Amino acid sequence: MKKLRILIMHGPNLNLLGTREPGHYGTATLADINQQLIELGDQLGVEIIPFQSNHEGELVDRIQQATGSSSDSGQIDGIVINPAAYTHTSIAIRDALLASHIPFVEVHLSNIHRREEFRHRSMLVDAASGVIAGFGASSYMLALRGLNELLRNPS
Repeated sequence: MKKLRILIMHGPNLNLLGTREPGHYGTATLADINQQLIELGDQLGVEIIPFQSNHEGELVDRIQQATGSSSDSGQIDGIVINPAAYTHTSIAIRDALLASHIPFVEVHLSNIHRREEFRHRSMLVDAASGVIAGFGASSYMLALRGLNELLRNPS
């Protein structure tokens, strides 16, 4: 079985997980989530490459590097992305994902549709292979499982 490479992208303020609004985002830290993803990746035969940035341009740059055209990064098979606040505003991240031609799953810790009206719109949802929201840190694990299945069994 080929070892897949999955980029896990965390957007702005997710570095504050564990202390930031635990009622919405839970108490797991970003390090906890990344470790859980690495452990699940090992079970699934998936290499996990975590990346977090508070800066839109850095997220765009990392997506562009994921195509393998850059000498400092290898080809990525899929992306699990929590764009956080950029979900609702970033055409740049959307355009980078579309240009990459890499399948991606949009993920959110909270159910964005049970929150403020401005959070109900996603700039990525119609381009994503799937969307997982509302299951706390488990949202990432569900997204990884789903993307793994999609990549291994395309139909």
